[in-house]
Amino acid sequence: MSFLSLLSPPRFSLITSQTTTTFAVHSSPSPPPPTSISLPTPPISDQSPPLSCALHCSHFNSCSGCTHEFNLHRPAIVDEASVFFKNFGVKDFSFDTCRLWGWRCRAKLAVRGSASDPVIGLYEEGTHNVVDIPDCKAHHPNINAAVDLLRKGMVEFKIHPYDEDQGTGLLRYVQMAVTTYNTSLPASERYRNGKVQLSLVWNSRNENSPFSDRLDALAKFLWKYGGPNSKHHLIHSVWVNFQTSTNNIIFGNRWRHLLGERDLWEHVGGIDVSMAPSSFGQANTRAFDSLLRKLHKYVPYGTSVADLYAGAGVIGLSLAAARKCRSVKCVEVNKESKLSFEKTAERLPVSVDSSISWHHADTSIEPLTWLVGADVVVVDPPRKGLDPSLVNLLRNISSVERKVNISGSPVAKVKDEKRPWVIRSKEASLQIRSQTVHEESQALPRTLIYISCGWESFKEDCKMLLSSKAWHLDKAHGFNFFPGTQSIEVLAVFKRGPGVGNKKKKPGKKKKKKTTLKNI
Repeated sequence: MSFLSLLSPPRFSLITSQTTTTFAVHSSPSPPPPTSISLPTPPISDQSPPLSCALHCSHFNSCSGCTHEFNLHRPAIVDEASVFFKNFGVKDFSFDTCRLWGWRCRAKLAVRGSASDPVIGLYEEGTHNVVDIPDCKAHHPNINAAVDLLRKGMVEFKIHPYDEDQGTGLLRYVQMAVTTYNTSLPASERYRNGKVQLSLVWNSRNENSPFSDRLDALAKFLWKYGGPNSKHHLIHSVWVNFQTSTNNIIFGNRWRHLLGERDLWEHVGGIDVSMAPSSFGQANTRAFDSLLRKLHKYVPYGTSVADLYAGAGVIGLSLAAARKCRSVKCVEVNKESKLSFEKTAERLPVSVDSSISWHHADTSIEPLTWLVGADVVVVDPPRKGLDPSLVNLLRNISSVERKVNISGSPVAKVKDEKRPWVIRSKEASLQIRSQTVHEESQALPRTLIYISCGWESFKEDCKMLLSSKAWHLDKAHGFNFFPGTQSIEVLAVFKRGPGVGNKKKKPGKKKKKKTTLKNI
């Protein structure tokens, strides 16, 4: 194969910045259906999206990634959400359309096929047959360009893709993560010039296994033709993850940094965020930033925050910087997120004077531990929703608070040695002390902010929380995190108490009617 073909520009159009539009669902008319599906591929521009908003992707119907082609700006689930929230007293539910094409900045792709004809893409719906998606309209175009470069490298060095049936082959999966934050460029050019952190999932135990020479050759190839000295700088860094398991888990426990910058940074919610390849990261960077900035409005200045299901603590740290919180506790079950949290915390503005901590712990085990002393609790659970133990605590929070106020924190009265998870949590925690000393509180949160990526599970959790009258819905907003799917990201704000519309009327004496000539 000739390397000259690699020096041509990527065959994927680059993204320009797009203005996001917020639709007030209760007043927006339903958009008319498109008159034809043979429209030209829509450019990604600064203009508001047309009502047709069609996907125009050649992989639709074969790839499992997108489920509908038209009206990307307003999936049908928005109408359902609007009715749902209206029934619970929220009449001003809004929906942010966000970026509609080229929005995905993080993708995990399966690698199958043969060394001469690799297939890199997603599983076909309900099967383990991988569909090639070189021109994916959801991907940031530089992900598509990086996939194209990877495919050429696999062919050049005869890198055999993984065979699930035989357990053979070398390259199992690839993860692409894009950073769009480069302060050396004008703000308008940063997104389209995003660089790709490329992580290869290699079918061996470590770097000393057979065929490690091919891994090194592939990495150098990617860096030569996509690195900073190439004609088209595309690759931020190259990593490898070693995985030999026969199950469906993508990543193993062993990572190695091969080339490029070790740290990948993004700027969301007003702070610089470290994104390790092993930790969770939002796929839609721009939409996540919009959600965080909306979230800031519902957290009063100087409050104490508990951030549960925190990941690398992006939400909590963003609140610490924007709202000058007294304290922020981040709780996360994935220990791989600890390093990203630490690096992000080190880059917080010097003006931040908060007591900040990160804890490796399971929020389903005695969740009261993390809520005591917090004014606001933020939850961002996985698709399955909140753990039952946390839901039960929140439903009964008023009675629990009375017990805490009478006896002091029940947590402090139990010896640590009887609860080994507490010891492990303390050992795995990180603490950043505030310079200002604040008096410790035994109060429980008065505000609950729920960020949901699973609509069905959110509805069930919401009904459970409201059924006890301990909470009422105050605000709700939707975000289009996954255009092309029937999915919605929800930001819901709950307040303590039954709410104005649900308060019981005080019994009183009925006024007697005055006797008039008309009543006689």
